Amino acid sequence: MPVTELDVRTADGVMDVYLHTPDDGGGTTPPVVIFYPDAGGVRPVMHDMAAQFASRGYAVALVNFFYRSGKISFDVGKVWSDPDLRAELMAVMGKAAPALVVQDTAALLEVLAARSDVRADKVGVVGYCRGGLMAFTVAGAIPDRVAAAASIHGGGIATEEPTSPHLRADDLRAALYFGVAANDQSCTPEQQELLTAALDKAGARYELEHYTAAHGFAVADNPSYDAAAAQRHWEQVTALFARELPTG
Repeated sequence: MPVTELDVRTADGVMDVYLHTPDDGGGTTPPVVIFYPDAGGVRPVMHDMAAQFASRGYAVALVNFFYRSGKISFDVGKVWSDPDLRAELMAVMGKAAPALVVQDTAALLEVLAARSDVRADKVGVVGYCRGGLMAFTVAGAIPDRVAAAASIHGGGIATEEPTSPHLRADDLRAALYFGVAANDQSCTPEQQELLTAALDKAGARYELEHYTAAHGFAVADNPSYDAAAAQRHWEQVTALFARELPTG
């Protein structure tokens, strides 16, 4: 799949974004899916996953939302067990708060809207782990632009914090899919109850599916990767996008 690097100017610098597009450039103008990576950041496995979405007819904008710290990524097999690496990751994530990523995404949407080779009036968003939090947050913060949002083993998507994205459930217009890992301390049963109660009260369109796999199940370089669960998530997320953001 062709990949074009975009330099998106934001209030805090220049964010690097990698636009994966379908091979058949002579076809219809592809709709945009914005892809937020997990806490490991942009790395080969994330490009592989973006390319899979692009193969289904989407223009996929893979976002380095860690750009304030540079073009940086982490080995997810080591970062949680190495105290120094973990501390470095926490510092990097601290510079990429969800509210800032919303601002960055708004800037990205302006850049995409100015392009004639993609369709960005309505977009899909998908994210994994930390990126799942970003996808859900953006859906509530920029509701007029997000048609579908998927959060896969997302963490912190419903908490007691005043900035928790579930508190903007009334603003949502997107159809939502949550793929929740088993025994995930970043998305506990109590947090899931907060989430579903808010979404039900708002009348949001959503599906929350429990996976028997561990956190990180969808990402192939994660030690907890589960091939069957990963395949299930591909089926569910691509079905969501096909319904809400058709490529034809």
